[in-house]
Amino acid sequence: MRIDKYLANMNVGSRKGVHVLIKKGIITVNGDVVKTPKQQVKESDEVLVDGQEVNYQKYHYFLMNKPKGVLSATEDRSQRTVISLLKPQDQYQGITPVGRLDKDTTGLLLIINDGQLNHELLAPNKHVDKIYRAKIAGVADDETVKTFASGMTLGDGTKLKPAELKILAQDEEHDSSEIEIKIREGKYHQIKRMFGAVGMKVVELERISMGNLKLPEDLKRGNYIELSLDEVNKIK
Repeated sequence: MRIDKYLANMNVGSRKGVHVLIKKGIITVNGDVVKTPKQQVKESDEVLVDGQEVNYQKYHYFLMNKPKGVLSATEDRSQRTVISLLKPQDQYQGITPVGRLDKDTTGLLLIINDGQLNHELLAPNKHVDKIYRAKIAGVADDETVKTFASGMTLGDGTKLKPAELKILAQDEEHDSSEIEIKIREGKYHQIKRMFGAVGMKVVELERISMGNLKLPEDLKRGNYIELSLDEVNKIK
C-alpha cells in the first residue's frame, strides 16, 4: 500500500496532509525517511510519524450506546449523526452504522468500517436476534405475547417473523407496561408498528443486545467502546 493511503486510513491526516508531513521529513519506514508518497509499505513495517509509531489496523468495530436525538447515519445536512459522536481519530474511512436505530431509540449500535461484515449482518437470510427493552402506553398481557409469537401481518400487508415478548411490569392504573422483545428482523419502525397494531404505543425503546453481544451496563449514553474481532464474531 502507498504510504499516503496507509497513513490516511489511520487518520494521521488526509492524503494531502500526509504529503506535507513527508516534505517535512518526519515520516520514517523501518528507520528510513520517506521521500515520496508513492513509497510502498507493508503492515509488518515500522512506520513512525514524528517519532510516534503508527500501527496499521484495517478494520475497526465500535459499540455505541446511542442517545436520543441522533440519526443512525454517516452524515446529514441539518442533524447530528452517530458518526459525529466519534472522536476525530476514530472517524475512519468507510465507518458506518450497522443498520438503523430510530432517532428517538437508544441503546446498542455497531459502527464499523468492515463492509463485508456489515452486509452479512444485514442480509435477509442472516438476521441475528436483537433484544429491546421498552415502555409501552397500554397493558400488554398474555394475549399480546401469543399474538407476537404467532408471526404478525401488519395492516399494510407486511409479514413478520414470530417475536418473543416478555412482560416485565404491568400498571393498569396508569395504562402502561414495561417489556422486553426479541426480534430477528429489522423492518422499518417494526416494534412501534407491532404495538400499534394491537392498540398500544411505544413510549421509550432501547436495544440491549444483538446476537451474543450485550450493551454494557456502565456504558453511558453517547459513549462507545472499541471491540475486538473476536467480540464482533459473537453476533454472527
